[in-house]
Amino acid sequence: MHNPVFRETGHATPGDPLFERISQGFIILSLVTMSVGTMRSIPPELHRALMIFDLIAGFGFAAEYALRIYFAKSRGAYIFSFWGVVDFIAIVPSLFIAGTDLKALRAVRLLRLFRLLKLARSSTALTRLGNAFKAQRYEFAVFGLLSIIILFIASVGVYTFEHEAQPDAFPSIPASMWWAVATLTTVGYGDVYPVTAGGRVFTGVVLFVGLGLVAVPTGLIATSLQRDSDKNQSADNAG
Repeated sequence: MHNPVFRETGHATPGDPLFERISQGFIILSLVTMSVGTMRSIPPELHRALMIFDLIAGFGFAAEYALRIYFAKSRGAYIFSFWGVVDFIAIVPSLFIAGTDLKALRAVRLLRLFRLLKLARSSTALTRLGNAFKAQRYEFAVFGLLSIIILFIASVGVYTFEHEAQPDAFPSIPASMWWAVATLTTVGYGDVYPVTAGGRVFTGVVLFVGLGLVAVPTGLIATSLQRDSDKNQSADNAG
């Protein structure tokens, strides 16, 4: 079915399944090129070829962006929409810094990761996941605020127990937040850990709280996805 955002024609244009499959294939090739290009063991000739392909990919995505603008029913609405912004950001790195190794500009290459978002445009599963996040946005906002509060409490607690025993590891409450983040997310890097009895007991409590924090977002998303699935099934049965 043709995407209602774009005008229909007799050819493969933005919104058509064929156009989207070609675009997705090009995105995957571009991301593979970006990954392989970071390998130091590849020959200089291959590295240059990858740089050339990166530049070509940039112009290819620019052409795709222009086509989407041209065939959009409302060009202004598309340009300032979420997908319009993603499409624009995805072409910036290759067009303006392709082939450069300036350290000040290397971070801008991270913008090429926006091409991953382009893959989600025609993916039903990812669209459903995005809808799930949107449906639970208020619950996530409450959860985020609660997480910040618990993070602060954990930082104050471990600082209180461990500061005197480990002044270098826990010099202040803000510095203790690294430990709190690693512990609450149950990552536990082990670079900073409590040595006092009180600190260890407190850490055990924080770990149990952290397990609950990890489970909450999963439950919210699972509930929203199930609700969306039930709604779609009901619509299919009604049709």
